[in-house]
Amino acid sequence: MVRPSKLAVTGAHYGLKDWLTQRVTAVLMTLYLIGFAIVLCVAAPQDYAAWKALSGHQGVRIATLVFFICLFWHAWIGMRNILMDYVHPVAIRLPVQIAVITALLFYLVWVADILWG
Repeated sequence: MVRPSKLAVTGAHYGLKDWLTQRVTAVLMTLYLIGFAIVLCVAAPQDYAAWKALSGHQGVRIATLVFFICLFWHAWIGMRNILMDYVHPVAIRLPVQIAVITALLFYLVWVADILWG
């Protein structure tokens, strides 16, 4: 006779995937910031025209967009985990998660508009 399991399945079990994603995004953001700091130390822009020239390079734009994608993805994982751990009623947690996702996507579109607008 097979007895049904009494284990309750709870949570989304993101675990290793979230841990690895947060580490990878953190490393990419750190590399961007180190590279940006080196650029500022080597050839610090002194006026608006110099800043505009620096940010006008396609590589800088792409690296900046990747930085912000990593930042927002990193933030989403952290916020989702905090909300899952501390906001138990689904009727409250789900709208807050939707608001966070909406805000992060809005910010990403805003960043892209600034970089290429």
